[in-house]
Amino acid sequence: MTAPLTLNPDRLFPAEPQTRAVARRLYDQVKDLPIVSPHGHVPPVWIADDVPFSDPTSLLLSPDHYVNRIMHGQGVDLADLGVPPGRDGFTAEQARNAWRIFCEHWHLYRGTPMKFWMESELVDIFGVDVRPSAETADQIYDAISAKLATDAFRPRALMDTFNITFIATTDDPLDDLSHHAKIRDDASFTREVRPTFRPDKYLEPGREGWGDLMDALAAATGEDTGTFAGWVAAMENRRAFFKENGAVSTDHAHTDMYMAPLDDAEAVYARARRGEASPEENLALRRAFMFEQCRMASEDGLVLTYHAAVHRNHHQPTFERFGADVGGDIPMAYNVVEPLEPVLNAFGTHPNFRIVLFGMDETVYSREIGPLAGFYPSVYVGVPWWFIDAPDAIRRWRKAVTEYGTFYKSSGFIDDTRAFLSIPARHDMSRRLDAVHLAELVVEHRLEIDEAEEVVHTLVADQAREVFKIDG
Repeated sequence: MTAPLTLNPDRLFPAEPQTRAVARRLYDQVKDLPIVSPHGHVPPVWIADDVPFSDPTSLLLSPDHYVNRIMHGQGVDLADLGVPPGRDGFTAEQARNAWRIFCEHWHLYRGTPMKFWMESELVDIFGVDVRPSAETADQIYDAISAKLATDAFRPRALMDTFNITFIATTDDPLDDLSHHAKIRDDASFTREVRPTFRPDKYLEPGREGWGDLMDALAAATGEDTGTFAGWVAAMENRRAFFKENGAVSTDHAHTDMYMAPLDDAEAVYARARRGEASPEENLALRRAFMFEQCRMASEDGLVLTYHAAVHRNHHQPTFERFGADVGGDIPMAYNVVEPLEPVLNAFGTHPNFRIVLFGMDETVYSREIGPLAGFYPSVYVGVPWWFIDAPDAIRRWRKAVTEYGTFYKSSGFIDDTRAFLSIPARHDMSRRLDAVHLAELVVEHRLEIDEAEEVVHTLVADQAREVFKIDG
């Protein structure tokens, strides 16, 4: 029997009636506010060229490593799900079969945030009213396909439908940002789409091909990247180019948060350029590179976001077969206080420096990041990210960091996603959970209702804009 698919208006709200009533009141005041998305991975070409989406699988399934890794954990071959996205030779019938596989495995998502996001997409965006299953897979696929064939479901129209007023992409330092220029110069499109400077691979001297990247960096900037000083000048050049083209932030992800100057940086850099540096020297150089990025941030004002402690491509055969970003990255333990001491001693009270810290270890938020943000004017607490962007983890995070870092030292919600159509659902989840947390404070007489109303509005409408300096 086909089961109906509906969305309960009280989803994620508490069962206790008094708290639920306050949560409803708070949520109703912010549920329709515009979306500000200061960090994500939506390709700018989609918006620049208003690229039509071809089918449900390539849009909702193949690019979403959250969804794919769950099925892979039960033995499903990623190739059968259209991974990597955009690969040559993936036929229309294969795309339909991938969707069937997903619907047959729908039960795996019970209790996960992916279920919340996907249900919201299916119901709110596509009007689907039957639950995914082997029996309904083709019906749902055809319903979504019919919508995708219309102009109302092209990227620019969906930006309007979702009321996304600001979205930042993630871009290579050598990108010419032509897609961003095309968007900016189109007077008919009024939504803001900004680039983000993401230099990770240029900061990892131990990686294969790093020397070639340095050559490319030199060619793009006219700087001599044969020296450490030349590398610094080249990075300053590209950061300035990004800022001139609307960037408000830079984004970084390495295995730890250590950032420190290196006394013999020129000598170590020279050995790295020759491929002769030891692993320990390469690590020290990368940390010196990050220290320089922080120094540059204190001068050019770009907000620095840092996502730490992920073991990338944990399963080498999967990486060799499909490439990166297909679900094979695993969280690692890390610490923050000691690694950031050199940077915060240098720039922690600098009026132009701002750093937003993310991670996947919940204890680090309450033990280290929250207290750091409570003291240092420059430090902000990034919202739960990746493996902990789930309802219970988000609620634990809010409780853990607010008492030390305050509401006003959190980043504002960041969806950090490639899955364009999940953006409204992710923001809706955040708004609901913040409403619940504030409702609890109200019924416990720790906040007055007018204070809670002001806070929930600030968290949705103002916080990300203030933290990321979006309005100036």
